[in-house]
Amino acid sequence: MSDPAIETHSSSARADDSYTAHALARVREALSGLRYGEVTVIVQDGVVVQVERTEKLRLQKGRG
Repeated sequence: MSDPAIETHSSSARADDSYTAHALARVREALSGLRYGEVTVIVQDGVVVQVERTEKLRLQKGRG
């Protein structure tokens, strides 16, 4: 017979790992193709709750 506390912890750990993998994928997505700017990760109680991407577009003055 298995211990329900161990099963709950194991299930919770898998959910945490899945959430962390999802959060990391979103950070990678925010970084993808970013040339100038920043990515900010907001964490509350040890959990990623928000990913912000600010992109800066650099314009060059035309020569002519």
